[in-house]
Amino acid sequence: MPAEQIFTNTRVVTADEVFLGTVVVREGVIHDVNSGLSSLPGAHDLDGDYLMPGLVELHTDNLEKYMNPRPGVDWPSELAVLAHDAQVVAAGITTVFDALSIGDVSPHGNRMRQLPIMLSAISHAGQHGHMRADHRLHLRCELSHEQTLGVFNELVESPLVQLVSVMDHSPGQRQFVKLEKYREYYQGKYHLSDEELEAFIDKHQQNSLRYSDSYRRSIVGVCRQRDLSVASHDDATVEHARESADFGMSIAEFPTTVEAAGASHQLGLKVLMGAPNIVRGGSHSGNVSAATLAAQGVLDILSSDYYPSSLLQAAAMLAQDDAGYDLPKAIATISLAPARAAGLDDRGQIRHGLRADLVRARAHGSSFVVGQVWRGGERVF
Repeated sequence: MPAEQIFTNTRVVTADEVFLGTVVVREGVIHDVNSGLSSLPGAHDLDGDYLMPGLVELHTDNLEKYMNPRPGVDWPSELAVLAHDAQVVAAGITTVFDALSIGDVSPHGNRMRQLPIMLSAISHAGQHGHMRADHRLHLRCELSHEQTLGVFNELVESPLVQLVSVMDHSPGQRQFVKLEKYREYYQGKYHLSDEELEAFIDKHQQNSLRYSDSYRRSIVGVCRQRDLSVASHDDATVEHARESADFGMSIAEFPTTVEAAGASHQLGLKVLMGAPNIVRGGSHSGNVSAATLAAQGVLDILSSDYYPSSLLQAAAMLAQDDAGYDLPKAIATISLAPARAAGLDDRGQIRHGLRADLVRARAHGSSFVVGQVWRGGERVF
C-alpha cells in the first residue's frame, strides 16, 4: 500500500452530498476530501465513477451456503469462509458481521454442530491475514431453544463478537403471528408431514414459554456488562418495541409491522430491514415491506441478509424512489448507520480522519456495478 493515494475526477458520496472532486488517502486513513480536481502525476483518475464508503453488513448468514452448498455436503470450513469473504468484498462490503445462529429450529438442522467450526474458521483465516473484509461476529440467539443460553455464554468470550440479537421464532407471534404462514414456511422447508408439523409447532410453543423470557434477560445482561450492541428481532407490537428499548437495545431487526417499526424508531432504536425486501418488493413472510417503512421515514439500516449484492442494489432503488432518500441518505443506510449502531466510529463515511474503506462504483441502469474496493487504503478487489 503506497503512503499516499489520490482519487480524483470521482463523484464523492459523503454523508450529506455528492460532488465531483478528490479524496486523498494517507497510510490507510482519509486525509482530505475536496471538490477540486488533482493534476498530480500519481493521482488516480476515476473517470467520473462514484466513490462511496465501504459498506457495513450487520446481519448475514451467507456463510452457511458455503459451509453446506448442498444437503448433506460439508465443505472444508476455511475454504468456505474465504469464498464467502470474496463474495462480500465483491459486493462492496468492507465490514461484515457474520451471523452465527445459536439454537436451531430445524428438526434435521446442524447449525449447533457447525457453530464452533464456523467460529474457528473465521478466527483462523483472520489471524493469518487471509481475509479481504473486516469480519466480526453477530450471535443470533434463538430464545426458544433449550441450549441457547449455555452456548451463548461460551461463544460470547470470543473477541470477534460485537453484536448480539435475541429472537423467538416460535409459532403464533412476531414473524409468524399467522400460523398458516408458519405452516407454509416450515412444512415446505423441512418436508414435514401434517402430524410432524403439529408436533413441531407444539414443541416450539412450549419451549418459548419455558425459556424465552429468562434467556432474554440473561443474554441482554451479559451484553450490557461487555458493552456489546444488542438487537431485537421481529418485533410486532408497540409493546415489543418498548420492551426492547427498556432492555437498552440499539437496533430493531426486521420489525413485522408499521406500528412496531414506528415505535422502535421513535424510541431510538435503529430500524433494520432486509435489502432483498426492497429488491423483491416485499417480505417473503407476508410482513410489512421495507419500502413501506422507507415511505414512513422509519427505515434506518439495510442488511443483505442472504444476498450480499442486494445492499447496493437496494440503496440505489431507495434513492430513485419517492420515499425521501437521496443518494447520500440511501448509502448511509448501508454504511454510516450500521457502523454507528454497532459502535464503530472509525468508518462508515468519507470524512477526514476515518478509515479509507472505499468503493468505486459505476451507475448501470437502476443500480451500481462495483469496480474496485479498498479496505484501510489497501486494494482488496
